Amino acid sequence: MNGSMAHLAAYAIGGAIAFIVLLAMIARLYRKVGPNEAMLVYGFGGTKVVRGGGRLVIPMLQSTEKLSLELMSFDVAPKKELFTHQGVAVLIDAVTQLKVRSDDQSIRTAAEQFLDKTPETREAAIRLVMEGHLRGIVGQLTVEQIVKEPEMVGEKVRKTCAEDLSKMGLEMISFTIKEVRDQNEYIASMGRPEIERIRMTANIAAAEAQRETEIKIAEAMRAAAVAKAMADQERVIAETASASKQAEAQRDLEIKKAQYAEVVHRQRAQADKAYEIQAQIMQQQIVAEKTKAEQIERTAQISVQEAEIQRREKELVAQQIKPAEAEATRVRLAAQVEKERVAIRAQGEAEATRSAADAEAAKIRAEGTARAEVMRLEGEAEAQAMEKRAEAYRGYTQAAVLDKVISQLPEIVRAITAPLAKVDKITLISSGDGPNGTAGASKLTGDVTRILAQLPAVVETLSGVNLGELLKALPQIGDAIRKAERASGEGDGGGGGKAVVPAVTRVVPPPVPPAG
Repeated sequence: MNGSMAHLAAYAIGGAIAFIVLLAMIARLYRKVGPNEAMLVYGFGGTKVVRGGGRLVIPMLQSTEKLSLELMSFDVAPKKELFTHQGVAVLIDAVTQLKVRSDDQSIRTAAEQFLDKTPETREAAIRLVMEGHLRGIVGQLTVEQIVKEPEMVGEKVRKTCAEDLSKMGLEMISFTIKEVRDQNEYIASMGRPEIERIRMTANIAAAEAQRETEIKIAEAMRAAAVAKAMADQERVIAETASASKQAEAQRDLEIKKAQYAEVVHRQRAQADKAYEIQAQIMQQQIVAEKTKAEQIERTAQISVQEAEIQRREKELVAQQIKPAEAEATRVRLAAQVEKERVAIRAQGEAEATRSAADAEAAKIRAEGTARAEVMRLEGEAEAQAMEKRAEAYRGYTQAAVLDKVISQLPEIVRAITAPLAKVDKITLISSGDGPNGTAGASKLTGDVTRILAQLPAVVETLSGVNLGELLKALPQIGDAIRKAERASGEGDGGGGGKAVVPAVTRVVPPPVPPAG
């Protein structure tokens, strides 16, 4: 039993090996070709054509050859010139595409003629056939047909060569002319009439366009000239009107200037005349004051004594009588207030609110009355003070003038030095002091000093007041001012007395009228 199983296993293995060897042999005997090739199996059983498939080939009895079915492309360019129907020699370069037909008979035919030849030999044979047919076709056509209808030439070539190519087992896919040329410039001359015609048409069109342009330019220039002439006329009219308006405006301006000048001269004449009149009046007043000054000087002592007596009387009244009267008034008012307080308390709680309101109203009225009285008294005091001051100024005119002039001197000095105060930086260039110390830094301080020294002359020029003479008379004026103030103070206390202030005997010269 075991021996039988071993024999069976050996047979099975041997059968498998034999099957594998058989498959390997069959695989080596099976030949295949792609879709772009054709395989010819020849020998035992005749010639068989296989396209895009495979076939079992019996060794030593059969053989195989492959033939390409791919597209063949090559140039067709005869070396020699081709003569057209007109006898014009031309050279033609073309390209063609051929292939072996796909049927078995065409493949056998192509195999019979080209199977043992190289591709170069095969293309040379085909090119000779096509060049011969191309020469015959060109001889039947004109140059114009060849150049203008290349598709027609290609179609004739395909039809003419189709029979010969079919005998070779081939078919023509396409035939295209790439270039047609000649050595006599016939083709180049073919287009010259058309070119000249087109050029002539273009020149005519250009000439007509130029003519139209010149016409338009002339019309535009004429319109511009007309417009310019009209504009010039309008400009002349406008300039004439403008000149007329300007002349009228200039005339009105001159009239206004003349009127204003007349008014200014008239006002200036009136001012000059008024100034002269005022100067004469002041001169008369000065003469009158000089006369009064002597009288006042003689009566000054008497007036001072009387004023002293009045002052003492007022002092007595102010220190003794007035306080007593004030105390009596205060007691009377206190009694009255107490009486009213008792009466109000007796009226009862029923009228408390009304009484409080009446009291508040009375308080407000009293405060208003008091404020009105205070304002009235202040006004009267201010009026009396102004009256006394006016009397004092009337008594010492020169003192008032001196006071005003001296009080304005700081402003005048400040106005003179204001430009220097606005200077950020002063650079002095000096090689040394000049004569009398007028060079270098001393020149600046010297100039300022000289400017300030000219103030009396400036004051005298502006106001007519001699500042030097007033300063010399300052002691007498001071005494007169103090006497006037004492007299004014005593007169304020009551009694109605009026202080008389002695005046300085020096006469102030009248102001100098300004130049014309």
